[in-house]
Amino acid sequence: MKKTLMNKMVNLMFKLHLLKIPILPDVINKVNRIIFSCDIPKNVSIGKDTVFVHSGLGVVVHPNAKIGSYCRIYQGVTIGGRGESGTPQIGNNVFIGANATVIGGVEVGDNAIIGAGSLVIHDVKTNSVVAGNPAKIIKQS
Repeated sequence: MKKTLMNKMVNLMFKLHLLKIPILPDVINKVNRIIFSCDIPKNVSIGKDTVFVHSGLGVVVHPNAKIGSYCRIYQGVTIGGRGESGTPQIGNNVFIGANATVIGGVEVGDNAIIGAGSLVIHDVKTNSVVAGNPAKIIKQS
């Protein structure tokens, strides 16, 4: 999938942060917030070739969340904490549909699919499809 300007800016922000270059990562984050209405902090752990589809419009990610490689995250997704329960850990090759919410210390296994508009508050097993509010397994292979 083709990377958008926003995806390229996020990658640059992470690289600058890892190189401990001050100010620029924060400037890039603010530009992304203004232009794309997304909040993806500089210290989020995001794996290789993860793509925020539709320029990540409205995406919010907790600073302590971990997102694996080759994920596709659609617009309006929230990946956030829930008090003391921790933050989400997203596996590799995960699809998160538009306006889905993944909150708390949940683990989403590799190759999982989270349907649009779903509320994920429990772990999602590897190779499963979940949907609904709250999300329930609708297919597992």
